[in-house]
Amino acid sequence: MFEALSEKLGSIFKKLKGRGLLKEEDIVEAMKEIRIALLEADVNFKVVKDFTEKIKTRAVGKEVIDSITPGQQVVKIVHDELCSLMGGGDEASQSQRKIHLSPNPPTVIMMVGLHGSGKTTTSAKLAKGFKKDGRRPLLAALDTQRPAAIEQLTSLGSQTGIPVYGTRAGDDPVKVGAEAIKKAQAEGWDIVILDTAGRLHVDEDLMKELDAVKAETKPREILLVADAMTGQDAVNIAKSFNDRLDINGVVLTKMDGDARGGAALSIASVTGKPIEFIGVGEKIDLLEPFHPERMAGRILGMGDIVSLVEKAQESVNAEDVANLHKKIKEDRFTFEDLRDQIKQIKKMGPLENILGMIPGLGKQIKGASVDDREFIRIEAMINSMTKKERENYAIINGSRKKRIAHGSGTTVSDVNKLLKQYVQMKKMLKMFKSGRGLDRIKQMTGFMRGF
Repeated sequence: MFEALSEKLGSIFKKLKGRGLLKEEDIVEAMKEIRIALLEADVNFKVVKDFTEKIKTRAVGKEVIDSITPGQQVVKIVHDELCSLMGGGDEASQSQRKIHLSPNPPTVIMMVGLHGSGKTTTSAKLAKGFKKDGRRPLLAALDTQRPAAIEQLTSLGSQTGIPVYGTRAGDDPVKVGAEAIKKAQAEGWDIVILDTAGRLHVDEDLMKELDAVKAETKPREILLVADAMTGQDAVNIAKSFNDRLDINGVVLTKMDGDARGGAALSIASVTGKPIEFIGVGEKIDLLEPFHPERMAGRILGMGDIVSLVEKAQESVNAEDVANLHKKIKEDRFTFEDLRDQIKQIKKMGPLENILGMIPGLGKQIKGASVDDREFIRIEAMINSMTKKERENYAIINGSRKKRIAHGSGTTVSDVNKLLKQYVQMKKMLKMFKSGRGLDRIKQMTGFMRGF
């Protein structure tokens, strides 16, 4: 989403870093360029003005002018101010933004937003996250007007093994919410997520309905679900809902899209309420806690190693890592091991997102074809091999290649490419083992782009 902004800021900083000494006029010129870049990214005008003024005030001070590396110091200031703009500060502040659970269960969380913003899917994603943490969430379908809304939430609930309380279309959502809470109290569900109907913030009758739901259910948290693709409208919507309901936080959906990203940089500043989560894909597990510091790092091309490590820790256990390390050390890395690693990588999310978290690599892969569907083709070819072939690629001759291609719906040329890339990968793994391959990490990404 921030690709264009990141590229423009990178170009501005490159010019600053190329100068050994920065004068005040250099800073002023850079601020003009940053202002234009942010406005083009659809960031709120007032937010941009305040943001650039804060940077300018700090950048023309002693911490930059007297610095040995003034260009780097400006980048640090921009990073700090970006964090602050998105509601950050330090990592300790992140714990304050976690959803506060009620000391007397159930904790009631009310989801609000416009039609089509992704409330129902986000409700299910949020519930899955709570379940993963050992909680017992209950979903409640308060969207009783939209056709098949209850069925949609029920379907998402069944995918994650989470129960859904929903009555009939046309029922009073205030009553449904109250009944869901009573059910949770009686059956020991400790979190109730109320999926309300989408509505325009200017529709007074429907907004009054939300007032009534809030008064009856007394939610511990009210989360606004906003579509990041709507740009400035997302900011205006957030302000309107906050003025009316006093929301606790925002969930920005469709952050994996190609919009300009201004909403993420404006909402916290305009509303004074934090972005709690971001949706980074359609799959049920692609909802992430929002960390301003990490997002600022991604925008400035610094990567996000912390999030990458967290994703890896969620997907891979220590025993598997130890076994893999031993196999690499003993040069016993087989196609079966490759298939296992592909499965682990797929658990971490879209490949392009993962590569973008590696510092410096995001820009290097810009424009390259990073297609997750290649995983499917590779797995299909490996699955079409016999156990002996997977353990010893050297026995794969012409007739075996034809059989593998036929069984996987690919071509002999595809099989040849896989074998070639596999051999190259084994060579690189030897380099990593000896400590000489870290400078060639870009080549590793070529394995998945070589088809």
